[in-house]
Amino acid sequence: MDEVLKENIVSLLKDFKIFWKEKQKDDNLPDIEDSKLASMIDHTLLKPEATSEQVQKLCAEAKENNFASVCVNSSYIPLCDDELRNTDVKVCTVIGFPLGAVITDVKEVETSISIALGANEVDMVINVGALKENDFEYVRNDIKAVVDVAVEKGAVCKVIIETSLLSDEEKVAACLISKLAGAHFVKTSTGFAGGGATERDVALMKFVVGEDLKVKASGGIRNRKDALNMIKAGAERLGTSSGIQIINEAKNR
Repeated sequence: MDEVLKENIVSLLKDFKIFWKEKQKDDNLPDIEDSKLASMIDHTLLKPEATSEQVQKLCAEAKENNFASVCVNSSYIPLCDDELRNTDVKVCTVIGFPLGAVITDVKEVETSISIALGANEVDMVINVGALKENDFEYVRNDIKAVVDVAVEKGAVCKVIIETSLLSDEEKVAACLISKLAGAHFVKTSTGFAGGGATERDVALMKFVVGEDLKVKASGGIRNRKDALNMIKAGAERLGTSSGIQIINEAKNR
C-alpha cells in the first residue's frame, strides 16, 4: 500500500498546484441563503472549562438556528441528547481528543460508548506521530476501527487530520488513508494544536477526496466571510464556536 500511496501523493500534489493557481483567480464568494449556511455549522463547545449551563445554551442556540449539530466533549452527550430530542440537530462528539495519540482500542471503545449515549456523529483525531513516521498501515487501522463502529451503529465519522502539524505530502496521505478506511468526512483541525483551517488546505483536501468524502473546515472560522471562503474552497461542514456571530452577521448584512 505504501508505494502506491506515495506515487498517488506525488501525482495529486502536482495536479493540485495547477488547480489551485486557477482557483485563486476567482474572487467571488458563494451566494448562500442564511438557512443553508446555518445547516452547515457544527456549533462547537470543547473548552475544558465548559459547564452544563453553557452546553444547554449551546443546544438552545442550535435549535433556534437549525445548525447541523452541536459538538461537545463526550461527558455532555446525554445532556445534549435530552436537549435536542425531536429536533433535526445532531449530537457530535470527539474521539481521541485532542491529541489522537491514545491506543486504537481506546478510540474504538470511546466511539461505541459515545454513540450508545446519543452521539450521531463522531470526529476522531488521527495518530499524527504515526502518520509522520509513514506508518500508513497503523493510521489506516486506527481510523478504520472508529469508522467501523460508527457505520455499524449508523453514525457519521469525521477524521481530524490536524493540518497545522502536517506537510502537504502528509495532508494528502491522511486524506487518502481516510478514504481507504471508509470515513465520511476529513476535517482540518481540532483547534487545540495551533493554527486552524485555511482555504488552501480545504481545497487540497477536497481535491484529494473528491466526491467520495466531504470536508469539514474547523479552527479560526469567526465570521461570515471566513465561512464563505471555506465553503468556496470545498468545505461542506464548518466547525466553529462563532456560529451565532456568523448567522447574525448574515442576517444583518
